[in-house]
Amino acid sequence: MSELTNRVRELRARDRLSQGDLAAQIGASRQTIALIERGDYSPSIVLALKIAAVFEVSVEEIFALKGGTDNG
Repeated sequence: MSELTNRVRELRARDRLSQGDLAAQIGASRQTIALIERGDYSPSIVLALKIAAVFEVSVEEIFALKGGTDNG
């Protein structure tokens, strides 16, 4: 099974944002950000798009499947 990996913590550190700061900007809880960073929660596409908008990068630059197969 594929695992979703992410660079949220790295990008948050780059922009000097706390988990709470990022959460407030995307309308989520700090706990949700912590779960996403640990890989314990996969965000909805809407939430992923909001995160990407904050960091001004594409969703693909933040989230990737590890161990999956390419179906395209």
